[in-house]
Amino acid sequence: MEPKLPLPQPIFDSYSAHSKKDWPVPEYVNENDFFVSYRFLQAYDGSADTFNTYRREVDRFLQWMNLVAQKTLTEVERDDIEFFIKFCISPPPQWISTKMVSRFVDAQGIKAVNPEWRPFVVKQSKAEREKGANLSTSEYTLSDKAVQAIFRNLSTYFSFLETEDYVYRNPVKRIRQRSKFTRKTASTTPVRRLSELQWDFVIETAEIMADEDHRHERTLFVMSMLYGLYLRVSELVQSERWSPSMNHFFQDEDGNWWFKTVGKGNKERDITVTQDVISALKRYRQSLGLAALPPPGDSSPLLRKHKGQGAITSTKNIRIIVQRCFDLAVERMKADGFIDESEQLKSATVHWLRHTGISDDVRHRPKEHVRDDAGHASSATTDRYIDIERRERHESGQVRKLRPIH
Repeated sequence: MEPKLPLPQPIFDSYSAHSKKDWPVPEYVNENDFFVSYRFLQAYDGSADTFNTYRREVDRFLQWMNLVAQKTLTEVERDDIEFFIKFCISPPPQWISTKMVSRFVDAQGIKAVNPEWRPFVVKQSKAEREKGANLSTSEYTLSDKAVQAIFRNLSTYFSFLETEDYVYRNPVKRIRQRSKFTRKTASTTPVRRLSELQWDFVIETAEIMADEDHRHERTLFVMSMLYGLYLRVSELVQSERWSPSMNHFFQDEDGNWWFKTVGKGNKERDITVTQDVISALKRYRQSLGLAALPPPGDSSPLLRKHKGQGAITSTKNIRIIVQRCFDLAVERMKADGFIDESEQLKSATVHWLRHTGISDDVRHRPKEHVRDDAGHASSATTDRYIDIERRERHESGQVRKLRPIH
């Protein structure tokens, strides 16, 4: 029987607190490894999402390296990377949690490690969570996509260490058979989106909510922005890198309206604004007692808090707004007899609205235009939303019969 591994501790704090360097560092972590890894994470302090992605990978790797392999970064070889991948695919139960918790907690004014935190978490679908399903660490799985992300993130990490002359070479690049950790597939992962019927009910529900209570004018505007401009939820809230304001809606020299935002990788982009979105903007601004369209000097927050001053700063608030609308739409669909569609809508998340907007647009617009509005790095990403060929392939396949036609 293998000896039980000690419990790991979180090494790096959150994006907003990482620059303070006031979190407790586990004694088992090599000091030089810690500080060079800290410098690596600092290179990504322009984006909370990117920072958190690399933090998760670096945290896990340093924990495994110190507690399992008992090595330092300068001693890591290609085989160690492979062993680490296998470890991530099947970690010990005591390293797995069934819920997401904060890394650190406040203990009488002192930052302390959260004893419930674990580096691996069992994922649960929204529908399962709403049903109150009990999770077990035995249900932990790591997708092929997640394995590929580990390779990619570790390679970036070691490339940085190599550039800093901290290690002599990147061990990840020496792995030639990464395919043995993942499964090749000829199928494409379906895009999670709302059907036309579901979206019709959702936007109509938002309109009803706004008509009945002026405070829900903000709800209607949020739904319109997420679908009509296919924004990510993080692009609607104020953060250290970006503060969405009214004058981010602007006109060019031809009188065309655009919306400026900052997305993944801290990349700024201008999004085409349709007349329907302009109508939604006018309605929202007029509900706030403002002029129908924002003048260039209007730097007021795009989405205001209902209570208190200033802009919404948490994506959680946006998710709550959207979920309330989803829940009411589900009830309306049930009442109208659309039981199956309403059950499917229960699984929807905020990000489905972005997927839905892109999927609907790419049917009618040039792929390159949708790519640029969505902020996709390449057309290959946009291609995922084009399902016309799959529909035609499925339709043509219906001529196949199990028995010959006489």
